[in-house]
Amino acid sequence: MKKIVLIGLAVLFSSIHAVFAVTDTLKLNLLQVVEMARANSIAAKQAATVKETKYWEWRTFKSNYQPQLALEGILPGYTKTYTQVQQPNGSILFQPVHYDNSSLTLNFSQSIAATGGTIYGTTQLQRFDDFDRKSVLYNGIPYGVGYTQPLLQFNSLKWDKKIEPLKYSESKQVFIETQEKISITVTEYFFDLLLAQVNLDIAELNYANTKRILSIANTKFELGKISKNEILQLQLEVLNAQKAVGTAKRDVEVATLNLRSYAGIEGDDRIKLDMPQAVAQMTVATEKVLAEAFANRSDAIGFARRLAEARRDVAKAKGENGLKATLRANLGFSNAGLSAFDVYRNPKNQQTVELQLSIPVMDWGRSKSRTKTAQANEQLVTYAVEQDKQTFKQQIVTQVTLFNMMKEQTKLTDTAAKIAAEKYKIASERYVLGNLSITDLSIAFQENDAAKRDYVSSLRDFWGAYYQLRYLSLYDFEKNIKITY
Repeated sequence: MKKIVLIGLAVLFSSIHAVFAVTDTLKLNLLQVVEMARANSIAAKQAATVKETKYWEWRTFKSNYQPQLALEGILPGYTKTYTQVQQPNGSILFQPVHYDNSSLTLNFSQSIAATGGTIYGTTQLQRFDDFDRKSVLYNGIPYGVGYTQPLLQFNSLKWDKKIEPLKYSESKQVFIETQEKISITVTEYFFDLLLAQVNLDIAELNYANTKRILSIANTKFELGKISKNEILQLQLEVLNAQKAVGTAKRDVEVATLNLRSYAGIEGDDRIKLDMPQAVAQMTVATEKVLAEAFANRSDAIGFARRLAEARRDVAKAKGENGLKATLRANLGFSNAGLSAFDVYRNPKNQQTVELQLSIPVMDWGRSKSRTKTAQANEQLVTYAVEQDKQTFKQQIVTQVTLFNMMKEQTKLTDTAAKIAAEKYKIASERYVLGNLSITDLSIAFQENDAAKRDYVSSLRDFWGAYYQLRYLSLYDFEKNIKITY
C-alpha cells in the first residue's frame, strides 16, 4: 500500500509540475514582441513624452497669433512714509504722506503676422485716497485703442508662421520614426534569444543523439567491430555536447534578460519564441520607397525647414541693420473726478502719435558683416541640404537592394537547412548500420547545426532589413499603407 501511495503521489506531482510548466511558458512571435516594445519600453515612453512636449510647444506658438486679454492691477497701493517735497524756493522738505493709490487695467492685444504690428485696446480706473486730507480722487481711461508698427525691421511672426508648422510636422514624423527604431532594436534582441534557444535545442538534441550513438558503439566495441580510439572519440563528443548544453542555457538566460529589459516584458514566465517566416510575396520597388520616404520622413521635412531657417537668418540680419523705426498711435477718452462715475461722464479726447527712430551713423562695417555672414551660412546650408538629399536617396536605394538580397538568401538557407537535416538523418542511420565512419558522422552533425544557425541568421537579416526599410520610408509594405501611430 505504501508503494502504491508513493507512486500515486509521484504521478500527481508530475502532473502538477507539467501543468505549471505549461502555464509558466510565455509563447511569443516577432510581431507580439515588437508591439510590446512599442507600448512598454522605456524608449517608447520617452518618445511619447517628447511628442507631448512638442505638441504643447506647438500650442504655445499658435497662441501667439490669437487675441490676448489681460487684467492688471495694484490692489492695494498703500503708502505711509516721509518723502521729499520741493518747495517754491527750490529747497527740499521731508513731509509725511499717507495714501492709497490703487488701479485696475484691462488690456486687449492682437498681433498681425503680415505686418508684425500689434493692435491693442485698454480700459483703466485709478483711485487715489489721501488719508491725511481725507479726500478721494478718481482717474481713468473709459476706453482707448492703439496700434504699434515696427518699420523696416525683422518680422519674427511672419517667419515663425512659415517655420513652426514644419517643426511640428517634423516632430510628429520623428515620433513615428522612433517607434520604428524601437522595432529595429527589439528585433535584434528577439533574434538574439531565438538563436540562443535554437542553439540550446541543437545542443540538447546532439547530447541525446551522441549518448545514443555511444551506447551503440559500446555494443559494437564489445563485439570487436570498432576500435578503442573510436569509443574515446565518442566519449569526447558526449562531453563536448554536455558542455555545449550548459553554454547554451547560459546564453538563453542572458538573451532573455536583455529582451525582457528592453521590451518591458514583466513576470518570471519562461519565454519561448516562435520561428518567424520570411514574407516571400512582398515586393519592394526603389521608386516606391523613395516616393514614400520624401513624403513621410522627418528628414524630408527637415530639408525644407533648414532652408527656411537660413533664409530667416538672412532676413533678420538685414532687418537689424540700418534705419530702425517704430510707429505708435492711440486714441481714446480719459477723465478724472471725485467719484468713479465722474470718470465715465463726459470723458475728454486723448490722442498720441509718436515715431521712434534709430539710425547707425558709424558701425565700422558691423551691419554689412552680419548680413554677409548670414548669406554665406544660407549658401552653406543649401549645399549641405543637397548633399544630405543625395545621401538620403543612396541609403534608401542600398537598403532596398539589401532587402531583396536577404529575401533570396533566406530561401537558399531554408533549402540548405532541409538538405543538411536529411543528410544528418541518413548519416545517423548509416553509422548505426556500420557503413559510415565516426568522422563522417561528426561532419554531418556540424553541417546540420551550421545550416540551422545560418537559417536563423538569414531570418534575422531579412527582418532587420524589413524594419529598416519601414523606418526609412514610414510605409508598411505588407499592408501597403502609410505608417501612423
